[in-house]
Order: sequence, then C-alpha cells, then structure tokens
Amino acid sequence: MSIVVSVVVPTYKREDLIAKCLEALAAQDFPAEAYEVLVADDATLPSTQALVERFAASAKCRIRYLPVIGLHGPAAARNTGWREGKGKYIAFTDDDCLPQAGWLAAGVKALDQGADAATGKVVMPIPDRPTDYERDAAGLTTAEFVTANAFVRRAALKEVGGFDERFRMAWREDSDLHFSLIEHGLWITTAPDAVVVHPVRPAPWGVSLKMHRKTLYDALLYKKHPKLYRQRIHPFPWRYYAIIGAAVAAIAGVVMAWPGLAVASTLIWLALTAEFVWRRLQGASLSPAHVAEMIYTSALIPFLSLYWRVRGALHWRVWITF
Repeated sequence: MSIVVSVVVPTYKREDLIAKCLEALAAQDFPAEAYEVLVADDATLPSTQALVERFAASAKCRIRYLPVIGLHGPAAARNTGWREGKGKYIAFTDDDCLPQAGWLAAGVKALDQGADAATGKVVMPIPDRPTDYERDAAGLTTAEFVTANAFVRRAALKEVGGFDERFRMAWREDSDLHFSLIEHGLWITTAPDAVVVHPVRPAPWGVSLKMHRKTLYDALLYKKHPKLYRQRIHPFPWRYYAIIGAAVAAIAGVVMAWPGLAVASTLIWLALTAEFVWRRLQGASLSPAHVAEMIYTSALIPFLSLYWRVRGALHWRVWITF
C-alpha cells in the first residue's frame, strides 16, 4: 500500500514533548503502511535526531527526521515537512500535542469526501479557575483553523504556495494559510472526530508581556488579507488606546503644570486599568501571585501592544487599522 497521508510535526528543542507526540502518532488506528510521520527539527539538534531515529527503529509506521535548513520558524518547518512528504494528504500537528487514536482516520475521511482541507477538534484541559495564560491558550479550542490539528490536500498546499515563511513565530501563520485557502475558493470542512489533546505548558510569571511581541505579525496578515482580517480577527482594541490616551494626558498635565488635567487623567488611567485587571480576573485564578501578575502586566500591556502594532506596520509597510 502506498502512503496516503504524511503527518508533519515541527519541533524546536522540546525532546520530552516530541517523544510523547511520537508515541501517540505511532499508535494511530490507521494502516501503518499508509502513513508516515515527518519531524521537522527547527533546531537541528543531534539529540533530537537520535531520539526520532530510535522511535523510527521500532515503530510500525514510517518516521523520518528532517533538519530545517535556511529560513526558520514554524512556517518554514512545516514547509520542510510537507514538501518532503509522500502522501497525497498532509496532516499537521504540533510537538506538544497528543493526537488521539482515531485522529488520523477521521481527518483522512474528511478529505476522502472531497474537502480540500479540514480542521479537527482541539481539547485543552485547564482548571475550573485557570490563569489568564491558560485561558488565553485555550482559545485554540474555538479557533476556526489551527495547525495543531489540520489536514490539507497536497494539491491545495501547492496551489496556495504552502506557508508564508515570513511568519517566524507561532502566530498567524495558520490564519494566513486558512485565508489563502478561502481566497482560492477551496473547500474547508470540519472533522470533529479528529481529536488532539493539547496540554497547556507551564509558563513563567508575566508571560503575557512577552507574548505581545507576536502582534508584530498582525500587520503582515492584514497586508495580505485585509478583508478577511477585518471580518475574522479580534476587534479594534479601543480599551488599550483609551488607557494610553489617559496616561499621555496625565504626563502632559504634569509637564505643562496643569494639575487639574494631571489629576483627572491619572484617575481615568487608574479606573481604566483597574477595569482591565477586573476583566482578566473574571473566572480566573485568584491566587495572590496571579492577582499581582494581572495588576503588573495590565499596566504595561496597552503600551506594548501599541508598540508592536506600530513596529509591525512600519516593518511590513502597511497602514493597519489601529
């Protein structure tokens, strides 16, 4: 039997995670000779290569290690994988995911029915009162199209040119592929029985500040797909700009020796920031450390968000709606 589907898994210095992912992929309820697993290593570590080759030696399905050469990032790694694959279908998941036993069969069935692409179900177990980071990460479970759980015909990937390797971080590269498929008039369906469990990894205190760097790529997505961006991406962040405006007015009041303006603007800034903190804590963990993190990061996030959006607009030379 020839290979029907190639499973592409990008990885980067996460050998403990890729090992668990490979265990799940090797245990699929799918003919072993009909699929292959391609691990695209963006770090090209000898230890990762050795780990993958150990799995390959004992697995019933074919498992291959691929070093990512040239440009790097998850988009480049996925391109390396699917272009080397032999299957007419390409399945995408991530190294921190655990595809369930029926995952591959359900995704292939969706494409066998004529779809050009399909997206499965992502399950992210989180506590009843999660941290802000955990709740944000769990947004993957309701996303329209994510490469943690996606199936695409090879022909469709060729038609749209695969992933845009300018997306160097794990952010918006899946939306870009999704929008490209839509703009080419290709049929995208859902495969609800194709289930991937995606545990939330531990994150350092204040991680939300670092994550805002990803906003840089919103401008690139907007430049490529302005209509779909306006329709499907998050709404205008007016709260952020209200907070920034109040802070700027307070500083101006101090500089110009207008105490009324300074006091009033400071009170408005405090009220808006407190409301932001309150919204982030609704239904979330109320541990002292988490509450402190929300207060600290909420004071900085509006300014970081604006910085990265402006930087992205300048870098990609596009007038993104702020």
